[in-house]
Amino acid sequence: MTTSYYKKLLKQLRAKPAKLKRFAKFNAPKERKYGIGTKKCRRCGRTGGHIGKYGLNLCRQCFRDIAVKIGWKKYS
Repeated sequence: MTTSYYKKLLKQLRAKPAKLKRFAKFNAPKERKYGIGTKKCRRCGRTGGHIGKYGLNLCRQCFRDIAVKIGWKKYS
């Protein structure tokens, strides 16, 4: 399964109980404990370009958008 949010998929399958049962049996997502899937941007949910330093937990695109608001300065 991709890194997308699987609960959205489960919400769609609630209308189709037989397919939901089959999905839960064969395709239930694993709970991740380490790796790239565990580090998501707290603003948008992306997994790529994660910045965890200083407790930011943002992707690089979101950091670029809000860096000035949270007190970072660009010197060059």
